[in-house]
Formats: sequence, C-alpha cells, structure tokens
Amino acid sequence: MTRDEIHGLLERAEVCAIESIPWSSNYTFAARLTAEGYPDFLAVYKPRRGEIPLWDFPDGTLYKRERAAYLTAVAFGWDFVPPTVIRDGPHGVGSFQLLVDVEPRSDYFKFKDAHTAEVQCIGLFDVITNNADRKAGHVLKDRSGKLWGIDHGLTFNTQPKLRTIIWDWEGERIPGPLKHQLEAFRRDPKRVAELRKELGALLADAEVELFFKRLEAVVSRGCWPPMTSRRSVPWPWY
Repeated sequence: MTRDEIHGLLERAEVCAIESIPWSSNYTFAARLTAEGYPDFLAVYKPRRGEIPLWDFPDGTLYKRERAAYLTAVAFGWDFVPPTVIRDGPHGVGSFQLLVDVEPRSDYFKFKDAHTAEVQCIGLFDVITNNADRKAGHVLKDRSGKLWGIDHGLTFNTQPKLRTIIWDWEGERIPGPLKHQLEAFRRDPKRVAELRKELGALLADAEVELFFKRLEAVVSRGCWPPMTSRRSVPWPWY
C-alpha cells in the first residue's frame, strides 16, 4: 500500500473502537479503524483535549508537532516516522498515527548496534527538530526488522531542548549519505517552500524559522553536536 493510500485511510476510515494506552504521559488511545474494502487496522490517537499543559510548550500544540515531525521526515526522504494525519476523533481533533506492529521483546539497546544507519538517521532528525523526548521506548523495531521513531510531540521548540538517548556519535562527522540528503533538500527550492508552508500551518513562525536555522547549522557544521549536560539524556531511559 502506498503512503497516499495509507493517508487516505487514516483520514477517512471510521473509528469503530478506542482503548486507552495507560502508560502515556497524555491521554492517548489505540484506535481501531475500518473502511470498506480494507481490513481493519490500528492507529495511535492523541487528542488535543487530552494534552497535559506544559510550561515550556504552547498549550494544545503537541498533536500538531506529531504531524509536523512526520512531514519533515518525508521532506528529507527519511521513512522512519509512521504516517500521521490530523483529524477529528471520538475525543475531538488530534493526531492519528499508524500503529507499528512491534517485534515482541525487542529492546533499543539490544538492536541498535545492528541498525547503525537507521539510528543515525533518527538521531540527526532529533537534532534538527530539537526533540526533547527521544527515549529508548520511542525507537521501535517492527516484525520485518525495520526501525521506526515515534512520540514527536515535544519537538520544534525555539529554546534548546535536545534530550535523547542517541549520543553514540557525539562530535563525529555526520555520515556522507545523511549529509547529502539534507544538502539535496536544502538545494531544492520547491521542497523547501512546500515544507515551510506545511510547517507554517502547524507551528509558530518563530519555530519554523529556528527549525530552518538548525538545519543550516547542522549541514554547515557537518558534525554531531556535543552533549551539554546530564539533562541531554532522558531519565528514565524508557
């Protein structure tokens, strides 16, 4: 199934059941969706009204940041954020993200060394989007062995917030293939303009501007940033 087909299903399929995911920080639900001609499928539903207010992020914006993170990954040509849309649900407007069918008993610290390129891609994405919440439990391996990054509600802040478990390459050169993908995006005015417009509909103007400045800084520097303090690593790790 193509990405566009998945988008269409996420946007139009009927929500026939939802169940709370109790270990989430905000009100989050596993939603069963149904559409004629397709088997039922599951999505993660994060309604705006279920977001707990934070002192350092504008109220009611986390679901938009989930969508913004997905659009950014797609614009860069990076396929690790599950398809994510914004639509109405049983508890109001929110993000719907295709649920990853996780490999049983998989653990980030056990599989990361066998997926270096994928982990580096996720880690670099976190730097550029200023991800404040990359825990080990937010990097998943599905049953086919592919890695996915989830939970991007705490991204795109204008203040430095990078907080991640991915510090393996601190101070090292960014791998050529990743840097070339970012440079190709930056040199394509159509792709840049399209992403700027999409992000502008979801984020504050200052957040969009700082995002593009971080992108420029990463490409120009060509190295992974250094860890600044113990707060650069989430605790607990999961």
